[in-house]
Amino acid sequence: MKSEVQTVEEYIAQLPDDRKAAVEKLRAVIKKNIPAGFQEEMSYGMIGFVVPKTLYPAGYHCTPELPLPFINIASQKNFIAVYHMAVYADKTLNEWFITEFPKHTKARLDMGKSCIRFKKPEQIPFELMGELASKLTPDEWIAMYETAFRPKK
Repeated sequence: MKSEVQTVEEYIAQLPDDRKAAVEKLRAVIKKNIPAGFQEEMSYGMIGFVVPKTLYPAGYHCTPELPLPFINIASQKNFIAVYHMAVYADKTLNEWFITEFPKHTKARLDMGKSCIRFKKPEQIPFELMGELASKLTPDEWIAMYETAFRPKK
């Protein structure tokens, strides 16, 4: 469910009460742990942490006028989602996350390519999500992105 609000604060304010605290905590733990250089903004109708155009002018290959996405947080119809592009792009990071997940929560991992879904907010492994956010600098993400996603010329 893409939101049309313009600011992160507006996004959080419009969330249902049962989701608001969890999304705020996810946002806080990501902000605390994400390396310097990423920028928080509304991205694709979700809370996003992106590589700003000042660091990577080429932007996202799917939508070059937008900055390169890294992590997004969204309140979807039936779950809270964290979209982490590098979990999709990097097999080693993906395997690390899959191995670590059961050490932090009793919940079953519900994951797509870049989407990690949490149906019960109380089962979100916040510490693990912070650690995941800390794994790559903007420069490391750019290099990985260019290898994994940029069209070859």
